[in-house]
Amino acid sequence: MPTAHHEFDSLSVEHASTVERVTAELRRAVFEGEVESGTPLRELALAESLGVSRPTVREALMALVAEGLATREPNRGVSVATPRAESVRDVCAARWVLEGAGVRAWPGATDDARKRVRQTLEAYTTAVRSGQASYEELNERHLAFHVSLVELAGSPRLVQMAESLMDELKLALAQVDRVRRNAHDQAESHEPLVRLLEDDDLDGAYEFLRRHIDDAADEIVEALALT
Repeated sequence: MPTAHHEFDSLSVEHASTVERVTAELRRAVFEGEVESGTPLRELALAESLGVSRPTVREALMALVAEGLATREPNRGVSVATPRAESVRDVCAARWVLEGAGVRAWPGATDDARKRVRQTLEAYTTAVRSGQASYEELNERHLAFHVSLVELAGSPRLVQMAESLMDELKLALAQVDRVRRNAHDQAESHEPLVRLLEDDDLDGAYEFLRRHIDDAADEIVEALALT
């Protein structure tokens, strides 16, 4: 008896797909909201819908779990990750420590690191203004800006920690972008921080960043009604 798996009908890849292509398609579906938080990602259903083997899907799901976009539970399999309020606030508190250290390091940062802060913000705002960027791309541009702040400290280990934190937060941020549809305002809200840095107003930049991250945590929890 044929089995229908209509929940994955919007997903598609070429028949001769690689693990990377399947991973990219699943990632896109998660970011675009086609597959919501908590949705079970069943190997057989996905393999049939995408026209690939179950081992290929299994590897793709492992990649999503590593990226923080999915979770694996014993006896329940893999499902799209569901952000939690406590986790969001904890990640934002950790971000504050790392990004705040970067802001304080501005005077001694390299010229390249300083320029990268401006460049990543411009890349983010340009993507927003184009009106063509996917939620996934906007998410990447947004978080790249915040990582650039940590890069000011000149520590690869701190950058690695920041990137790991961003992996935990990116799904929630993408969901907020879809709910609020205010990506333009989000991008523009970072401009005052960069101006404060470029004016060497470190105290002003530090305080602005603190409020920005606190507000971000509140917005995520409120917009997604997290518990």
